[in-house]
Amino acid sequence: MKRMIRLLVKKLLLKYHAITSAYYRGAVGALVVYDTSRHITFENVERWLKELCDHTDPNIVIKIVGNKADLRHLRVVPTEGAKTFAEKENTYFMETSALKALNFETAFT
Repeated sequence: MKRMIRLLVKKLLLKYHAITSAYYRGAVGALVVYDTSRHITFENVERWLKELCDHTDPNIVIKIVGNKADLRHLRVVPTEGAKTFAEKENTYFMETSALKALNFETAFT
């Protein structure tokens, strides 16, 4: 039974890898967006960067985007901390507000 479960897990992992590789194939850029009012979303940025690194061309352009910049009273991810992280990861950084249309179009250029 354990052997069967291990084989099933291995098969699922191989299928997942094939799907993610196909999903990222040909990508020339990526926006990794987190919510400035929810720290857990910023903590996940590192995992998404690893995912991109594992499945895309090394020359992909990546921009880390903090959304909900208009909600200053709810902010838990400091701008400077996120900016420093982006610099360390050699990615672009900016903050936006989809609600207020702040830097929204700029994020895609």
